[in-house]
Amino acid sequence: MDFVFELIVSVLIVLGGFFSLVGSVGLIKLPDLLTRLHAPTKATTLGVGGALAASMLFFAVFEDSLTIHEVLITAFLFLTAPISAHFIAKAHLHEHAELRDQLPPTGRPQGWSTFDGLPVTEEEGEGDDHKAAHH
Repeated sequence: MDFVFELIVSVLIVLGGFFSLVGSVGLIKLPDLLTRLHAPTKATTLGVGGALAASMLFFAVFEDSLTIHEVLITAFLFLTAPISAHFIAKAHLHEHAELRDQLPPTGRPQGWSTFDGLPVTEEEGEGDDHKAAHH
């Protein structure tokens, strides 16, 4: 029975290492910042997740100890990676205004929140006092 768990832990470590390697290579080789963001936020997150899952399984089965450390690290990683990538992408789009024209349509009356203000409705009116109060 221990052999099965050793095999599972080994597979998780190898998969975690593979995804980390792919994410690291992607971070170096991809052409621009917006495409490079996918490498660390997707592949490397899976790599670290595989290593953490292997650690949880190893300590639960072979050391007879359950710890919450790996679960907390995983939760922190899965929460912070997409948020930090979002902020990096927004900062990059602010710095490179020419990229804004390439953004896809939002499908809403207002554009992207970072660049466009809210549309003025008929109820609000279009007086200069009203616009000055919001800008």
